[in-house]
Amino acid sequence: MGHVKRLKCLVCGTEYDENEVMYTCPKCGDNGLLEVEYDYESIKREFTKEYLSNNKSYSLWRYLPLLPINDPSKIAPLQVGFTPLYQVPRIREDLGVSNLFVKDDGRNPTASLKDRASAIVVSKAQELGKTEITCASTGNAASSLAGATASLGLKSYIFVPKNAPKAKLTQLLVFGATVFAVNGTYDEAFDLSIKATREFGWYNRNTGFNPYTVEGKKTVALEIAEQLSFDVPNYVFVSVGDGNIISGVYKGFFDLLNLGFIDRMPKIVAVQAEGCSPVVDAVNGDGIIKPVVPNTIADSISVGIPRSGIMAVKYIKNSNGFGIKVSDEEILKAIKYLGTMSGIFAEPAASTSFAGYLKALKEGLIKGSDKVVVIITGNGLKDIDSAMKSVKEPIYIDPTIEDVKRKVMEINELFRRR
Repeated sequence: MGHVKRLKCLVCGTEYDENEVMYTCPKCGDNGLLEVEYDYESIKREFTKEYLSNNKSYSLWRYLPLLPINDPSKIAPLQVGFTPLYQVPRIREDLGVSNLFVKDDGRNPTASLKDRASAIVVSKAQELGKTEITCASTGNAASSLAGATASLGLKSYIFVPKNAPKAKLTQLLVFGATVFAVNGTYDEAFDLSIKATREFGWYNRNTGFNPYTVEGKKTVALEIAEQLSFDVPNYVFVSVGDGNIISGVYKGFFDLLNLGFIDRMPKIVAVQAEGCSPVVDAVNGDGIIKPVVPNTIADSISVGIPRSGIMAVKYIKNSNGFGIKVSDEEILKAIKYLGTMSGIFAEPAASTSFAGYLKALKEGLIKGSDKVVVIITGNGLKDIDSAMKSVKEPIYIDPTIEDVKRKVMEINELFRRR
């Protein structure tokens, strides 16, 4: 059995038993996000550093005692998590920093951090006897759900904006999902998926609605801490859309603090695009989320109504973190820089966090000696059209060595003139 103590409404504070409510607080409606609280004293008896050192499951399931799963036989089979944490030596040297780490979560099965949430949700669905699961997404949450359901033989019904990147739509269709391409925004797709949940009885994965998505995403923080031998970073930079990932990052470190694995919390930094920054504006302002009309190349964080925004703002402030905005130009430059200097290929939403780190460093908001982890949430192959905007065209040649020589001479000449 799991160690969930209760579910608590973030808005009104009402507490519920784990099996008493499925999604949000009945008193507060869809705005009543529920926090999952654990019995840390019982977890301490099982979950120790010795437990981890003896655990050969190198996936998110190595943290099973800290996850809301009651029946381990129902867990999804795809290997999610335990993605690499890179020291990126060339970037450190180029920037003159000494303690930068990059967590590449684009290495998950469907190439995004969202696989963590989907692994938990489909496992919970099986515990509840649900065989049909739905969600709304700009692409990554959808493809992660479709992959997870495919691995278990479950059905998925996906609502995406019709302008979602082709690579993400292709993943959905390959995984056998039923895909509804909505003639509207992500926020409209989100509302429609909730209505479909109530109409057809499908289990809903939506972030800011299903309380267990945060519990899946928190495993990225658990991994970071373990990979750093529980020496907590000063800052963790996270790209923010609806606020669910950054909430999970906080929750993971919060759990470890309560278990005595770490002695302090890192400061958590929210990074958003200038054209869609309701969470950053709230964090740096009066704390109130104000909906916006999104306008950014970073589709995965193009969320005008952040459904986990209240939770995200609370957690960022609790960590003494801050928010920072970057332009689409800075996002594209970060894709190229990361790729050229580290071999890590990030989609626009994922490179946003790194663009925020570069800007914070330049503006003196952090020091070069600070220990910093930047989370890359999704692989660049998710959105090739955007990635191509960050690089030059290839050099077209005839199939002769003479043409190669001519082009090489031209390239060398250009370098000499610089």
